[in-house]
Amino acid sequence: MLVSPIVIQVEHATAAYDGRPVLRGVSLTVTAGEVVAVLGANGSGKSTLVRAILGLVPLTGGAVTLFGTPARRFRQWRRIGYVPQRLGAGSGVPATVAEVVAAGRLARRGVFRPARSADREAVAAALRAVGLADRAGDPVATLSGGQQQRTLIARALAGQPELLVLDEPTAGVDAASQEAFADALRGFVAEGGTVLLVAHELGPLHPLISRAVVVHHGEIAHDGPVPSPAGHHAEPGHDHVHPHAPTESSRMWSA
Repeated sequence: MLVSPIVIQVEHATAAYDGRPVLRGVSLTVTAGEVVAVLGANGSGKSTLVRAILGLVPLTGGAVTLFGTPARRFRQWRRIGYVPQRLGAGSGVPATVAEVVAAGRLARRGVFRPARSADREAVAAALRAVGLADRAGDPVATLSGGQQQRTLIARALAGQPELLVLDEPTAGVDAASQEAFADALRGFVAEGGTVLLVAHELGPLHPLISRAVVVHHGEIAHDGPVPSPAGHHAEPGHDHVHPHAPTESSRMWSA
């Protein structure tokens, strides 16, 4: 039986803010092709876990390995597409949707190299994947919040990563955008991609999830099938996870 390669390995990770423990000895493995949802209540440590995996939050103990390389030595950031918590794709910059999405190619082609046909094709494919092909030339500032978030996901997809990391991608966005997210992720996974996403509620993403990790007070309280909300709410601690309910960038990504 073939064993899928390990994409993310977290071993006994600890992290703290101002001396207050946020992660308490967390261990987690994500293998190629999985779609893993990190669930939990606000303040549980789920976003900190994902940011620590990407090196955006320093660990006070433990270790992270990405694609078999210790995170402190990992440099192949083109293999990872990251969509942070909703920041707004425009951020006051008068850029078009296509220009924002094209920034996702920089890690792959380099900052000083001109765009080639492969770059333009990747941008067009990413825009189609999130249902924004008809808005490519529009200023990002004219889009709705959900459409701006779809633009950020397209930016990550344009880099053609192997791993897509999303921090609450559907929080506070409209139903149409949630469905577009689900369609885009479905296509990404069908092509062999791996997904790690943080969520409070899964909505239309639920059918795509192969495994759920529930974080509670900085520890993993559950690692397995998506918990049923009926009467349990992802115990322990009544973390209010409703899988059925619809509803910064860093040094590594220069857009």
